[in-house]
This record gives sequence, C-alpha cells and structure tokens, in this order.
Amino acid sequence: MALDRAFEDWARDHLSGLGAFEIKRMFGGAGVMADGVMFAILDDDTIWLKADEAMSADMEAEGSRRFSMGTKAGKAMTLPCWSLPEAAMDDPEEAVAWARRALDFARQKPIRKKR
Repeated sequence: MALDRAFEDWARDHLSGLGAFEIKRMFGGAGVMADGVMFAILDDDTIWLKADEAMSADMEAEGSRRFSMGTKAGKAMTLPCWSLPEAAMDDPEEAVAWARRALDFARQKPIRKKR
C-alpha cells in the first residue's frame, strides 16, 4: 500500500460534496471516515469504496476492480471494497454518489467495541 500526498489532497477535494469526513493514514494508505465509520480506503492512487452485494454488482458492471492484496503467506486477501469507477474519477458528483452509497452501507455494519 502506498499513498501519495497529492492524491490524498485530490481525493479530499473530489469527495468534498459528501460533507464532513476525515482521512486517517494507516498501513501506508489511508482510511476515509465519516461519523466514526470507515467507508473507503485510499491506496495507490485509487479510491476503494466499501460495498454490499448490490453495490458490488453495480461497480463490477462499471468496470471497477475488487480490492486485493498479498499476505505474508503469499496468498491473496480480498476486502468488500471496489475501485471508484473510471467515469467517477472525472466527475465529482458521480464520485460523491458512489461514496454516499458506500457510507450508507458502512453505517449499517455494526461497529466493533474496543477490547
């Protein structure tokens, strides 16, 4: 995972229509959070959005890729996150619409209590 500061700034501006959110750097990338809920990941110049099954199907139909990374054991690990569709990379309103769906989904998931 790697996150360029210029891309982080671009993503913050591109998604500004969403309202209040914060970007927290972690593991070389960053989590995008609103209301204490992480709904997206920034990594390698890509916005990865959390998605339920219906949104995953819509994103796949738009040509999005599923988030995957290698583990120390050499296996691929996937998360329920998809790349922002290419058309939305050029259209902030479309990007915000996708991000809003991701945030709505993330809000439905229970928040784990700290141990």
